[in-house]
Amino acid sequence: MRRLYVLTLALVCCSITIFSSTARAEQEVTWKLGLAKAIITPEAPMYLAGYGNRSAAAEGKLHDIWIKVMALEDAAGHRGVIITSDVCGFSKASYEAICADLKKRCGLGRDQILLNYSHTHTGPALRECLQDYCDWNAKERARIKEYSFWLEKTIVNKVVEAFEKMSPTKLFMTEGHCDFAVNRRENAEKDVPDKLKRGEKLKGPVDHSVPMLVARSPQGELLAFIFGYSCHTTTLARTTWSGDYAGFAQVSLEKNHPGVQAMFLQTCGADANPLPRRSVELCRSYGQRLSDGVEAVLDKPMRPISPKLRTAFEVINLEYEKVMTKKDLDAYAAEGNSYGRWARRMLARLAAGEKFEKSYPYCVQVWKLGDDRLWISLGGEVVVDYALKFKSMYGPDTIVNGFAHDLTSYIPSRRIWDEGGYEGGALGEYGLPAMRWKPDIEERITAAVERLVSKVRN
Repeated sequence: MRRLYVLTLALVCCSITIFSSTARAEQEVTWKLGLAKAIITPEAPMYLAGYGNRSAAAEGKLHDIWIKVMALEDAAGHRGVIITSDVCGFSKASYEAICADLKKRCGLGRDQILLNYSHTHTGPALRECLQDYCDWNAKERARIKEYSFWLEKTIVNKVVEAFEKMSPTKLFMTEGHCDFAVNRRENAEKDVPDKLKRGEKLKGPVDHSVPMLVARSPQGELLAFIFGYSCHTTTLARTTWSGDYAGFAQVSLEKNHPGVQAMFLQTCGADANPLPRRSVELCRSYGQRLSDGVEAVLDKPMRPISPKLRTAFEVINLEYEKVMTKKDLDAYAAEGNSYGRWARRMLARLAAGEKFEKSYPYCVQVWKLGDDRLWISLGGEVVVDYALKFKSMYGPDTIVNGFAHDLTSYIPSRRIWDEGGYEGGALGEYGLPAMRWKPDIEERITAAVERLVSKVRN
């Protein structure tokens, strides 16, 4: 009987030891992380993007502009890459080229590539993106094209580098707060300073959250973090290179944390501006306020994200309300502004026998990190209604960003489409053969997000 007792005790102890070892092994399974970045400040004289009718190339810089890469791999070996950039936006041609090269060199599908642009209006003009904004001559357009090809290759090379440098890491998510974004549709710019002095509440929906993805070493050392905000990077309109407030925020954060990579994610700020604006002092102060919002939560407890990544992607057809005809374009062609240049270019395409498509191939992406954290990425200049809607549907800690993939155009909600105004249309500015989307644009995007959320959850 005693021998049976001893044998049983030994088996129990052995089982406990095996269970403990297995549990420790499971706890030690982590994400893998790779980081890379590159300065992309143009060396040769170049025009800036974002504002029309600029008559001079950039002169000097307030700080360098960057592309930054965070490559991730979960415990099952599934990979994803997040690319942030201090540019106004990428054309469909640039986005397609980047994705094709990443597929060839890294084996990444579009679902695994999250390409975001800060939308700074003091970054370089890129090929086929807002190409009618300025009356560039052939030499200037050739320089823009050459720089764009270099930038696309640099992005791909840095992604390759990031995957080559992968090492174990732990991921966390948290959220800060910053409050300088103002709904620009509901508040006249000239009235904002006085309203703020009076302590008056500003009108219209905004999103003042600062979503964050934080990477630490297994020993707890801070390695990198992504922080988002919903506000146009339009504090400055000068011809000097900068990342606007987002650039100043990154400079401040990396100065405070030497060796750490700080990456800015433009979320859903298409109808929000930093107001008041137009001075370097204001721009620097907004960057500091955003930096302070990040610093306020960096040392506080954060929610760990288990090493699981699910990715999904879909291209949907967003239909135009009315495709432009020769007669429609003739009405604009005599103008000397960006719409005149756009109309003349469109007319040339018609004269060459081209037929305009009736819809646009729009990119929608959803990631699930860990067991339940959703990250929704939409193309173009997405208004704040989408962020508020999807957070309501899927939980307040859902990350929702626009300004991803290619700079499609403004992406209005149904509310803004009904109200009209600049964000409700302006498709011609983006080189599209129409002025407005069909009114069901929000329904189409919402349905695609719902399908992708179901896919990553199941």
